[in-house]
Amino acid sequence: MDYLLQLAADPAAWVALVTLVAMEVVLGIDNLIFISILTNKLPEQYRSKARRIGISLALIMRLALLGTIAIIVRLTAPIFEVFGHGFSWRDLILIAGGLFLVWKATTEIHHNVDPQTHAEDVKDRKITIGFTAAIVQILMLDIVFSIDSIITAVGMTEHIPIMVIAVIAAVTCMLLAADPLARFIEANPTVVMLALGFLIMIGMTLIAEGFGAHVPKGYVYAAMGFSTAIEGLNMLVRRRRTAGAGH
Repeated sequence: MDYLLQLAADPAAWVALVTLVAMEVVLGIDNLIFISILTNKLPEQYRSKARRIGISLALIMRLALLGTIAIIVRLTAPIFEVFGHGFSWRDLILIAGGLFLVWKATTEIHHNVDPQTHAEDVKDRKITIGFTAAIVQILMLDIVFSIDSIITAVGMTEHIPIMVIAVIAAVTCMLLAADPLARFIEANPTVVMLALGFLIMIGMTLIAEGFGAHVPKGYVYAAMGFSTAIEGLNMLVRRRRTAGAGH
C-alpha cells in the first residue's frame, strides 16, 4: 500500500502512465483493425459478441503476460543464429504474426478485387469460417500484439501497477471503439481496402522487426494517418457529388 501511495505521489510516474496509455492505445489500433475486418465476415448477430470476446482475450492475454515479466524479458534473448544474426522467441513470434497478417490481408483483398470469385466463395466462407474459427484467428494475433505491447511497456517503465492501468485503459478504449469502427468499415468499401492495406503494412513491419530491422512506429502511424486523411477527403468529395446529382 505504501508503494502505491508513493507511486501516486510521484510526478514522473504520472508522466510515464500517460505516455504508456497513449502508446498502448496506438498499438491497439492494429489489433482493432484486424478484429473489425475479421468479425465483419460473420453473420450480423455474432459480430458484436465476437469483437467483445476477441478484445477481452486481448486484455486477459496482456494481464497474464504482465504476471510473467521475467519470462517475457527472456523472450528477447537469442536462441539461435543465422548468418551471424541472432533470433529470439519474440523475433519468431513477430515474423509468424507478420506473415499471417500479410496472408490474411492479401486473401481479403483478392476476394474484394475479384467480385465473381468473391460471389462464388461467400457461401463457402460462411460455412468454413465460423464463429470459433474467427475467435481462433483473433487469438493468434492477440498473442503477437500482446507480446509486442508488453515488451514496449517493460521498456518504458519498471512499475507493474502503471503497466496494468495502461493496459486496462487501452483495452477499454478498444472495447468502446470496436463496434463503431467495424460499422464504419463495413459501410465504406473503400475504407475496407485502406484498412487491408494497413494490415499488410503492419504485417511487413512485424516481419522487419523480427529480422532485426527497427522500423520507427511514428513513421508507420504517420503514413496511416496521412492515408486516412486523404480517404476522408475522397469520401467528402463523393458525398458532395452524390448530393449535387440528387438536386
